[in-house]
Amino acid sequence: MNKKQTKSKQRVQKFGEVNTSKREIDNILNLFEFESERIDSRILEPACGDGNFLSEVLERKLLNLKKLYKNMQYEFEKNSVIVVGSIYGIEILEDNTQHTRNLLFKKYEDFYNSLFKTPNKDLLESIKSIIQKNIIHGDALSLVDLKTKKSIIFSEWSLINNKIKRRDFTF
Repeated sequence: MNKKQTKSKQRVQKFGEVNTSKREIDNILNLFEFESERIDSRILEPACGDGNFLSEVLERKLLNLKKLYKNMQYEFEKNSVIVVGSIYGIEILEDNTQHTRNLLFKKYEDFYNSLFKTPNKDLLESIKSIIQKNIIHGDALSLVDLKTKKSIIFSEWSLINNKIKRRDFTF
């Protein structure tokens, strides 16, 4: 994650886009280390940019999940829904929104595939859908989803009787 903090002068001027460095992300997450690693703690980044911060949160949560369930694929998968479902982001720029979604899914998929020989394709599709729903192309100042032009809606994900349940809340 050693990359430039800005993409262009125009993006900085128009949108205030400056990506957070790895060092700054680590310092921030270390301030509330327990919460940033707890698999069910909810994290919202209202200007998630390229997803650097949320990617690091996901990594920490996945490492904790691995400690708990590395030899229990079913439990790992079940709790993966909680991990991924607890990470939220809002981003005003559409290309950053898509980049963040792709980054989070790829990080999850690579981590999961490194642990288990037989991937659950349905689980991966569910994880992709949750990320799609939780990373919103929107404006955190006006609280508007730029795709729907309506209020931002976040979903709370839970497992009930081994089924994923979604409850929506207006932000």
